[in-house]
Amino acid sequence: MVQITSALPIAKMIGSNRVVLGNGIVHVTGDVKLSPDDEKDLRRRLVQKALDALQQSGETQK
Repeated sequence: MVQITSALPIAKMIGSNRVVLGNGIVHVTGDVKLSPDDEKDLRRRLVQKALDALQQSGETQK
């Protein structure tokens, strides 16, 4: 399992071993300051990191 979050200490506390750091607390997989196309690219990068993390041993992806 991979968890995308901005709260790394909490993710580790509950036992997540594959964590991808998200963008922020309120909008973990987005950024309201970006244009719609740039935000879509940001989301794609985060999902790609999560997919890559599934193929690796348990570690945090930055």
